[in-house]
Amino acid sequence: MSLPGELTRVIELTRAHNRWRRFECVNLIPSENTMSPLAEAAYLTDMMHRYAEGKPRKRYYQGLTYVDEVELIVMDLMSRLFKVKFVEPRPISGTVANAAVFRVLGRPGDKALIAPVQAGAHVSHTKFGTLGALGIEHVEMPFDQETWNVDVDKAVKMIESVKPAFVTLGGSVYMFPHPTKEIGEAAHAVGVKLIHDVAHVLGLIAGGVWRNPIKEGADVITSSTHKTFPGPQGGVIMTDDEELYKEVSRVIFPWFLSNHHLHRLPATAVTTVELMVYGEEYARQVARNAVAFAEACASEGFKVPTEHLGFTKSHMFVIDVRDLGGGAKAATLLEQANIIVNKNLLPWDPPEAVKDPSGIRLGTPEMTRFGMKEDDFREVARLMREVLIDGRPPEDVRRKVVELRKDFIEVKYGFSVPKELEESLVKIPMLL
Repeated sequence: MSLPGELTRVIELTRAHNRWRRFECVNLIPSENTMSPLAEAAYLTDMMHRYAEGKPRKRYYQGLTYVDEVELIVMDLMSRLFKVKFVEPRPISGTVANAAVFRVLGRPGDKALIAPVQAGAHVSHTKFGTLGALGIEHVEMPFDQETWNVDVDKAVKMIESVKPAFVTLGGSVYMFPHPTKEIGEAAHAVGVKLIHDVAHVLGLIAGGVWRNPIKEGADVITSSTHKTFPGPQGGVIMTDDEELYKEVSRVIFPWFLSNHHLHRLPATAVTTVELMVYGEEYARQVARNAVAFAEACASEGFKVPTEHLGFTKSHMFVIDVRDLGGGAKAATLLEQANIIVNKNLLPWDPPEAVKDPSGIRLGTPEMTRFGMKEDDFREVARLMREVLIDGRPPEDVRRKVVELRKDFIEVKYGFSVPKELEESLVKIPMLL
């Protein structure tokens, strides 16, 4: 029996996507990464078919004997890795993690202070996203373009005058650590809590490249688990505040989710152990690569607005491409050359410029995971110049990108599937 045409088409598209993204592209989107072979094998299991409402050993469904133990192991491993007391791994995304904490700390009509939207606040922090859905008004803290960071003095005064329900730091454009200690002290002085969204830098925290905001005064951190932390798509909440942890856990279920996608749990456990073993080496290479890449882009003629600050302290940086046709055009041309980036607002852009902003955003987590180092990213900068500055046809550069990628196929800083586990774990079908 032959497959129906629609099914054949889906399989063909899936195969094409896998070959393109895993073997022919250089992915520079800072919010993406790739799991290790063992984490992928642990992800593709029977747990994806099951339901688990409630907390481990206190479920509303039966049949979860092994799931409960895996979830408890995830909580213990992440607690040890990040040196926090309480871990809530059930959010299925960073946005859901934010929503739960926002709902506990705020009510409709309240105000929340956030980092400026154009300077990197995630959409879930804003009236356009989760805060808006919860009826909480976002108030942007002042931004210092010279330091590419929150203006501490002005933000402290704003906290004192606004007296918000809570304050949020962190963002999706996040080159330099936000001033957790200073903002936390100001928030606590008026009796409110500080949330730090570390979705982009969780892996850097695991590797010791960035400090854990909990140790600097944040009351709770929220995160996704698939950026510099190279695990499955999902979310997590961590805190040392037991009462806040209990309140958030009561809100996660049943308000924001029912089942929490159980196949994430063993893959998250695998990734956490990988970072216990390889985390420092990986995080340091990610950061070194980001600086080298940004330096190379500046040398090739691109405008990197944070050059005067040493480019970046994280895994990412931005380029001002207004003189090259804007962010939408630049990202499209690079994609045609198999270099994957995303267009991004820069601080001087109005919010309505989101469809064609001034910048593009670039990061090093995934290609570092595949083994790229400083000189390899310098070559990527040269290829980008050929497309965007020299004006070479993207299809000509694409051949060079495909050739470059041939040396970076296997995941580093992670575990392969051991021979003794091959029969008991389903290996991810790459459909090659």
